[in-house]
Amino acid sequence: MQTKYLIIGNSAGGIGAAEAIRQMDKKGALTIVSDEPYPAYSRPLISKYLTGERTLEEILFRPPDFYDQNNIIFLPGKEVTHVELDHQTARLEDGEQIAWEKLLFAVGGKPIFPKMKGSGKRGVFTFTNLDDAKAIDRFLDNARKAVVIGGGLIGISVTEALIKRGVDVIVVEMKERILNTILDQQASLMAEEVLKQAGVEIIAGHTVVKISGRKAVKEVILDNGVAIPCDLVVVAIGVSPRPELALDAKLEINRGIVVDRHMATNHPGVYACGDVAEAYDFVYGENRPTPIWPNAYVGGRIAGFNMAGVTAEYPGGTAINSLNYFGIDIASAGMPTAPNDDGYETISKQEGNIYQKVILKNDLIMGMIFVGNIEKSGVIFGLMRDRVNVESFKQSLLADDFGLAFFPRPLWQERLTPSPDITLQPALPIEAEEETFAGE
Repeated sequence: MQTKYLIIGNSAGGIGAAEAIRQMDKKGALTIVSDEPYPAYSRPLISKYLTGERTLEEILFRPPDFYDQNNIIFLPGKEVTHVELDHQTARLEDGEQIAWEKLLFAVGGKPIFPKMKGSGKRGVFTFTNLDDAKAIDRFLDNARKAVVIGGGLIGISVTEALIKRGVDVIVVEMKERILNTILDQQASLMAEEVLKQAGVEIIAGHTVVKISGRKAVKEVILDNGVAIPCDLVVVAIGVSPRPELALDAKLEINRGIVVDRHMATNHPGVYACGDVAEAYDFVYGENRPTPIWPNAYVGGRIAGFNMAGVTAEYPGGTAINSLNYFGIDIASAGMPTAPNDDGYETISKQEGNIYQKVILKNDLIMGMIFVGNIEKSGVIFGLMRDRVNVESFKQSLLADDFGLAFFPRPLWQERLTPSPDITLQPALPIEAEEETFAGE
């Protein structure tokens, strides 16, 4: 089989690339290979699938006929086992070979699964894709008490789903507080209180070292020797890039596949995006993994434009999260806490169940946290993303009525003018942007 464009991966990044390619090249042969059997779906919504609030059709982020409408050869349920860059071929597990001219790695990440005795027992799951949600759903008739290992976004997401399904949940978090990678201490404590009010028990500062039971889960043993009876364990520590194919192909890899601002790798005609890539973070000013859904989509679009011969530059991404679990609204982006450096400034306020904070350096926004009231978070993130100097109005950033009226006249005029940027095309609908849920 021959194709002009080969995309390995069928989630946010892969779909973003396919749409950009078709925007510029209507006829070039385009093939998407996915190891999952489903049309493109929103991974942040698998918790809604587990609760029964959404069906498969309701978590798709493109219609099922998307591939036919865009003249895309879609190969679901097939795994690419080897890529030969010099010969520009990819081999599938069934032995089929695909010859390509341009290639995109959008393979996403894989669950981080620490070494634990007994981890192969019945009743142990991860929670990063639809099959995980389906497997847990089938098991819940036999489960009354669950231990969720990990208090990050994935852990809290599956915890809420399990609580809604009537399962008692204990969250075991290795660090001293939950959501520690996206929130500061104050915001974490507020989130923790909401979980406790919902009946969730949280054990922080410990890890699970053993899962006991004959064939099925009966209890977990913590690093301090404490045994917790349970019949369901969900390992939700996070995800790491899946660079195996790239390693095999001898691409440059650090924590992920290293790409430039065009999402291009060190090999001509080969690109990468999403969880598997290490791309530019505009807050830190360097390449870092930023494994979240919106970054994967935008990075995919940039890769797609360049694959189709149209020069486009990735503006950079950063960690950005907007979520609502257990009824609490939270938005965060960039740095959750300021480094111990005299160049940083923090502006914050708290009123009851509302907490807001902005971190600045040289009058540029480097991080933000909004809890309880996130209405202004989009405006603040826009200033952060566009690297706007906020010196003249920084003391008003957290004002209740903050908006364009606080901007200097040239700035608000500029922000009311539509951008011609080619990346601002039909956007991906996002209901729960999550740091660890980017997917492919």
